[in-house]
Amino acid sequence: MTVSLDLDRRFRDAAAREGLVDVAYELHDTPLGSLFLAGTERGLCRIVYDAEPERELDFLARTFGLRVLRSSRPVDEARRQLDEYFEHRRTEFDLALDLRLLAEFNRRVLDELVRVPYGEVVTYGELAARAARPRAARAVGTVMNRNPIPIVLPCHRVIGSTGKLVGYGGGLDRKEALLRLEGALL
Repeated sequence: MTVSLDLDRRFRDAAAREGLVDVAYELHDTPLGSLFLAGTERGLCRIVYDAEPERELDFLARTFGLRVLRSSRPVDEARRQLDEYFEHRRTEFDLALDLRLLAEFNRRVLDELVRVPYGEVVTYGELAARAARPRAARAVGTVMNRNPIPIVLPCHRVIGSTGKLVGYGGGLDRKEALLRLEGALL
């Protein structure tokens, strides 16, 4: 028996709407390539460039619960805001985020990171100082490398102390593209 695409979509949306899913995910096409987006009832929990879906599904099941389902409904708002960002119609994201698994230092660094304005950059050392750990630039680099929600948590805005673009999980070409989009690079 074959199920129609419409019926399949309605089933997945109903499961998400009724809270029968621990984490929902969807792939979303952007100018930077396909993004893997995942969200829980608390909010967006993951954005991954060049995702290997099977690996991501295993991670989500181990991390958030076994009920993992592909459904766009829980990440629709994130998709809409990302589209607006790439279309130059949004400079800040207003999304619920699920960061419950992060350590206190990581959360503090990411809290400071979201305060870096659109179109501006900060160094790892400056971000460390803002997070009350002025000697922790390398630790900040590790937090940026493990950022679970790039673009929304704008780790692309963090640059090396010499002003060079360094270290980005999506690749330096994507970091440069994001900074150009925001007007931080000419």
